Amino acid sequence: MDPTSQIIVALDFDNRRAAEEIVDRLGEECRFYKVGLELLTAAGPDLVEHLVAKGKDVFLDLKLFEIPNSVAGAVRAAGALGASMVTVHSMGGTGIMAAAVAAARDFPRLRVLALTVVTSMTSTDLAEIGVNASPQEQVLRLAQLAQGAGCHGVIASPQEAASLRGVLGPNALVVTPGITLPGESPTEHARPGTPRAAIAAGASHVVVGRTITGAADPVAALRLVRANLEP
Repeated sequence: MDPTSQIIVALDFDNRRAAEEIVDRLGEECRFYKVGLELLTAAGPDLVEHLVAKGKDVFLDLKLFEIPNSVAGAVRAAGALGASMVTVHSMGGTGIMAAAVAAARDFPRLRVLALTVVTSMTSTDLAEIGVNASPQEQVLRLAQLAQGAGCHGVIASPQEAASLRGVLGPNALVVTPGITLPGESPTEHARPGTPRAAIAAGASHVVVGRTITGAADPVAALRLVRANLEP
């Protein structure tokens, strides 16, 4: 896969202007962006359509966790906006994930990804909600459930990428947030990894946020991330 298409820049902003400034500064250097709940709530769905009209791929990170009918409706809305990826919570079970996959069939470019265990969670966090498994064990369990429901791939930390690739096979998408360059602080991510380590382990995509968007020179930072992908 072309390294340019493997990097998803997270537009984790609370306003549209800041997001558009980064997109404009990166220009042709970046083709794939993540829009999460904060920016979607602040800027509205028009921003997604705007990015798609500029020729960008959009990972719409909705983390859907609702009754199947509501999830299906949200997935159809994401497809109508032109999103390339949309996320659903795997902990919602097979019914929710299958509903999302069925709704996405009307949009050939849209891929449904199942969120497994968010990168900030540890074994202690899982135990608090009654899950007596390590993050890696829970990630693999949920990933197999997602695959059975027909999802196109999963979201997990770089530290689970190798195990996931072994379980899901060569064609599944494995999208990894929690990406930092060597020497950087992982901030809120409990299970981080570098771009190179993630891709070498089997990730199809890496999601990078403040490493690029918070840099004095975002273009130079993106190029560093791209260089780090190389073996």
